[in-house]
Amino acid sequence: MTHIREKVDVVPSPVALFRRADTPHADRALRAKELIVVGRGVYADAVAWSALRPWERYLAKVHATALRYPEARFVLESAAALRGLPVIGEPADVHVVDEPLATSRAVSGVRVHTAQALPDIREVGGLLVAAPEEIAVDMARLRHHAIGLAVAGMVMRQHPEIDPAALRELNRIRRSSRGRRHARWVIERATGEAESTLELVSLAAIEWLGFPEPELQKWILGPDAGRDDRLDFWWEATRTGGEADGDSKYDGQDAAAMLRTRRDRDARLLDRGVSATAHWGWTDVSRVTPLRAALLAAGLKPERPEDTAELRSLTRVLRSTSNPTGTARLQ
Repeated sequence: MTHIREKVDVVPSPVALFRRADTPHADRALRAKELIVVGRGVYADAVAWSALRPWERYLAKVHATALRYPEARFVLESAAALRGLPVIGEPADVHVVDEPLATSRAVSGVRVHTAQALPDIREVGGLLVAAPEEIAVDMARLRHHAIGLAVAGMVMRQHPEIDPAALRELNRIRRSSRGRRHARWVIERATGEAESTLELVSLAAIEWLGFPEPELQKWILGPDAGRDDRLDFWWEATRTGGEADGDSKYDGQDAAAMLRTRRDRDARLLDRGVSATAHWGWTDVSRVTPLRAALLAAGLKPERPEDTAELRSLTRVLRSTSNPTGTARLQ
């Protein structure tokens, strides 16, 4: 089967991978804990591996699977990882899809899905990877709403030609109805305006906490050109700002410098008419209560009851290192 070849590359493995044939005395190195098994017959340096974050380990596992199975068609979190889309934690399995008449199965950390009709698969950097819109719809159908929203939002940000209407249509024409209704929640809220995974997950949490819907990426103008500030979230009614402070926002700064930068910026925003700015990070969202407290302290008030079930499930999924679903048909 011929696949469309995209003029982009996949995200490379974050660590060098070695096949057994390329690794003299592999068994000895494993016993000495100098190497670690990434996939059957595929190894990495143990010290380098220990420095990886969970989602980086998962990406390395996807690349290890590609070394073992060059014709594998990657879907779901595995396709997302290769395309630089959000992956939460370290999923338990690498996901690939097989022909419609094949049998769904899981072998050595690789979960093989079947489909009534194969999704749109593209050749990206020599690997076979699901198209971005296919990833968005699959994740919206089969994963937690907040995770689906994060993936759909980043797909739309990376590919402005993909909009909610396109995702809605792809969800509609899928042969199977499984997950169709579940995906609608994501597609109705998907936006490419958010700049980070944390912002998109925060959007879901803010809704489930009952707070008003915020405006995204609000510019607060300064007195001179080039001195404007942009807020991740904005509530016009109370002139309240919100900042999802992920790890990358203050890269290169120590804790004291980060706090000074944030304090100076908040003071500047107060001078420009912002009543208060709430700050939160991943831990606050995953525990929910600190996020609620930050929004209340900034002067926001809930306008509807909390969705307790969604908030509890969000806490579970963000504290878990693997996704809660198993083998599924994709179409």
